[in-house]
Amino acid sequence: MINSISILAGKNKNGLKEHFNRIDISRGEIVGIVGPTGSGKSALVEDIEQLAQSDTSTQRKVLINNSIPDPELRYNPKKKLIAQLSQNMNFIADMSVKDFLILHSKCRGKNLNLVDKVIYHANQLTGEPIKKEMNLTVLSGGQSRSLMVADVAFVSDSPVVLIDEIENAGIKKHEAMQLLSGNGKIVLVVTHDPLLALLTQRRIVMENGGIKKIFGTTEEERSLCKQLYQVDKELFKVREMVRSGVEVKASFSFQESFTSDFQPVLED
Repeated sequence: MINSISILAGKNKNGLKEHFNRIDISRGEIVGIVGPTGSGKSALVEDIEQLAQSDTSTQRKVLINNSIPDPELRYNPKKKLIAQLSQNMNFIADMSVKDFLILHSKCRGKNLNLVDKVIYHANQLTGEPIKKEMNLTVLSGGQSRSLMVADVAFVSDSPVVLIDEIENAGIKKHEAMQLLSGNGKIVLVVTHDPLLALLTQRRIVMENGGIKKIFGTTEEERSLCKQLYQVDKELFKVREMVRSGVEVKASFSFQESFTSDFQPVLED
């Protein structure tokens, strides 16, 4: 079981030591990775995915449970502990959603009853219904991402999840984060989205290929996050209206449908 992962400082693009010594991330924690394009976000994610041991361009080192990971965890695909959801995710396997989930459940030694559970939760994340008899190859980007988020949450044994710009998939971001973190996984999210960044307990700020700073989400930011969540919900609603061919009336008001059902992912 992974209780924590630790990132030990490496160097930025200029070869200068990063401005920290160590970052410890615990089970159930969500950490954001932010910064402008080219700041080194992807390199940090790759270091974590590879469990780097000062053998990448950044010279960072990643520990598991405060120890150097066994080489098997790095090089044996069957032993890998880290799942990664990339920006662009489309299936190429010619099989139904049900058959895919059954096959994956069998490979993981999981109960086949998880199939319905995964599909149910995937449908809570997307405005486009996913049915078990649908072929994987016809799923849209949003449907594919929703299915994989639910699959990682319930079928995958990977205790660490790396998510690259989930905001681009057109799914319910907050609910996706809740689903993953609620299953005790360590979640790291690369994002440009302010709502996602503020949904995390901490965020790592990248600059010039190195980690510039790490700081926790403040109470003021949590309050702002609630407001942004309501706006995001309404934008999602409008997007689905447009997608389905429904006219958006000039009288549509965000404020009319605001509710108080926000449950921040970052609350203890």
